[in-house]
Amino acid sequence: MSDRVLSHTDEDHLEPELQRSQVEIGSAVCESLDEVRRDVVRLRRAAAAAAEKSGQRIAATGTHPFSDWRRTEVFDKEAYLRLEEDYQQLTREQVLCGCHVHVGFDDKEDAIQVMNAVRPWLPALLAISANSPFWMGESTGYHSFRNRMWQRWPTAGVPGTFRDRAEYDGLVDTLLETGSIDSPARIYWDIRPSRRFDTLEFRVADVCMSVDDAVLVASLSRALSQTCHDRITAGEVPTPVRDELIYSAMWRAARHGETGELIDVAARKAMPAYELITSLLQFVRPALESRGEWEEIRRLIAQLRSRGTGASRQLAEFKRTGRMEDVVDLILAETAAA
Repeated sequence: MSDRVLSHTDEDHLEPELQRSQVEIGSAVCESLDEVRRDVVRLRRAAAAAAEKSGQRIAATGTHPFSDWRRTEVFDKEAYLRLEEDYQQLTREQVLCGCHVHVGFDDKEDAIQVMNAVRPWLPALLAISANSPFWMGESTGYHSFRNRMWQRWPTAGVPGTFRDRAEYDGLVDTLLETGSIDSPARIYWDIRPSRRFDTLEFRVADVCMSVDDAVLVASLSRALSQTCHDRITAGEVPTPVRDELIYSAMWRAARHGETGELIDVAARKAMPAYELITSLLQFVRPALESRGEWEEIRRLIAQLRSRGTGASRQLAEFKRTGRMEDVVDLILAETAAA
């Protein structure tokens, strides 16, 4: 693994996204949680200042509680317009926002083996980050409706396992040759090797309402990568798991977030969400301790358990007031608290 463990790109940026109502922020390479926090805060503030110039505000949420996708437009960029031409309604309704964490790897083969090994823990990461319970003014019954909407794309979801990097590259080449995708960027899996950077990209999380939640997701993604890498290097063979069980576990995490039972796919049993989250913490504890992050992550998990995920906080606000506008005000306040 590389020491450059948490990154989005090598250049700080604010960029347009697929829809005109969206903006993407990308941090510089970060080597500590303090750096992650500072960068996310700085970039959120920059985005907020840019939006304010045109009388707008930014809201960090996987889906807007009541905005109608028909009131937005695809951004006028060749790649995005081609997406609309190819995928039609899927593109037009793609007003969904995720949190992506890039973990640096010097060896592309290592990245594939770690991708295989972290698959059982992706439902826990989704549950922790869930932040999209509403869609077009309706409560969806899901904590991460973004995740369920995202599954409609033909190359989305949890990837299968790969023998090695050659098998992965062969699949990407076949998808390109058959016209199934027009670019490796159309691989929309919940985790994938990046074609732009020497990283493994975690894409499973909803965009996080608070900076604390974003820091937590970043740390756990990095710690999971390090833990699995260390175990593989030591000769440990990851427990094989059925794809169908992981798909079911992902649905459960999207449906209930941290409020219900999740599925431990390695142990093949259901358990209360925070039992699985505690198992995840114990699994990655050595990696967290090696970077001095253990106490901070324990604190953030305790805070999450006390106040709930972004989805739970949105749902609680709607239950309290019955007004979607108040939910948006909550999102705006937490986003601006950077």
